[in-house]
Amino acid sequence: MLPDSRRVVEIMRAVAASEIMPRFRRLTTSDVAAKKGPLDVVTIADVEAERALSAALTALLPGSTVVGEEGADASPDVLTALDGADPVWVIDPVDGTLNFAEGRACFAVIVALCRRGETLAGWILDPVAGIAVGAAVGEGAWIDDGGSPRPLRLPPPRPIRQMSGSLGRGLGRRVERRRDSGRAEGPANMVKYGCTGREYMELGQGLLDFAQYTRLKPWDHAAGVLIHTEAGGYSRIVETGLPYRAQGRILESTVLLAPDQASWAALHRLLEDARLDAIV
Repeated sequence: MLPDSRRVVEIMRAVAASEIMPRFRRLTTSDVAAKKGPLDVVTIADVEAERALSAALTALLPGSTVVGEEGADASPDVLTALDGADPVWVIDPVDGTLNFAEGRACFAVIVALCRRGETLAGWILDPVAGIAVGAAVGEGAWIDDGGSPRPLRLPPPRPIRQMSGSLGRGLGRRVERRRDSGRAEGPANMVKYGCTGREYMELGQGLLDFAQYTRLKPWDHAAGVLIHTEAGGYSRIVETGLPYRAQGRILESTVLLAPDQASWAALHRLLEDARLDAIV
């Protein structure tokens, strides 16, 4: 049985209020540390929010375990819990940490509940705006802006030339150059927020039409892919054509999300042509 989704959102809001927002734009030098490079940082808010979320969520669902971004960075073996039979909370306490550390109001809290690689439910919270989106498998997606949750359903797909999307910066520039030169159709607008969770919130609402991501970490993608799917979207791993699964390792793969299967195929052709164009 899934936990009460309202309680999960309450926990996320409470932790954001106690551990994240009081530190926003108030971090000291000692509150921020580099991980693998100057653009990959962790803050005291990440650490304390993950600790608080882990304690509250495992208490909400006895027998569950946690795979958190900061815990997995310290001990990568914890990822293997995603392949087991016990339910696993997958947590990104502050997605968009660099934005958070630099005082930009573009970050999110991401939580997913997985078992044996399947994402059962997912939630994403924008702590600044107070907006949450979520979904449970087979039950649809919803948005909660502080009132009663409302269903999320993607609008009909637009032509590619009218779409907005998110791509890696190199591929995005190639797509834009091909569009601007008239060599190929291309989307009207490209974005990159530095916060996967915020992009998934917009994908689930139809504000972003498509996105492609590589090197898939479960805390970044498990919740968002489910929310997008339950809102009516279509996504597949580009290399295999299979649905995304939250496996016990970081996937060196690519996921493409689109409004439906037909637009997925059209976008895949467009992006593959742009990729090959750079090789020639």
